[in-house]
Amino acid sequence: MFEVGTVVSDLNSPLTRPIIEPRPKLMRDVPLTRKDFQRLAELRVREAAALLRTRNPVGSYYLSGYAIECALKACIAKQARRHEFPLRPEYVRKQYTHDLEELLRLADLEQQLKNEMRTNAGLARNWAVVKDWNEESRYRGSGLNGRDLHEAINGPDGVLAWIKQRW
Repeated sequence: MFEVGTVVSDLNSPLTRPIIEPRPKLMRDVPLTRKDFQRLAELRVREAAALLRTRNPVGSYYLSGYAIECALKACIAKQARRHEFPLRPEYVRKQYTHDLEELLRLADLEQQLKNEMRTNAGLARNWAVVKDWNEESRYRGSGLNGRDLHEAINGPDGVLAWIKQRW
């Protein structure tokens, strides 16, 4: 089915009747899957690393946080069951947050992380760095430590590796 878009004439047609070209769908119109979020998490981590290599730590900080956001949303998407009636609207709206601690709760990983941090000091240190990220960092031009956040995500006992075991 075509959406209403631009009408053009097909000059190759003997009838030269108008044809309706489909309008490209916007990203927000296309539902994202668990696999999409997994791929986005991996992509954002690679982009963050590239920004660090080119001495752009603020951009790296921003994208590193989005990598964790996407990874947590992959965990939330894993909970969805095909053919289930949609959840309450207020719960669904919460899933569109950028708050990493809220996403951790929605992914049902909060208690698991707390338990693991009791015996893994490296993971606890890394989560302490990661949890403070927020999307408002995109408006900052300095003062953000992209290297520390990237290390907390990807280094030994990295938060992203921990989440990947659960997505």
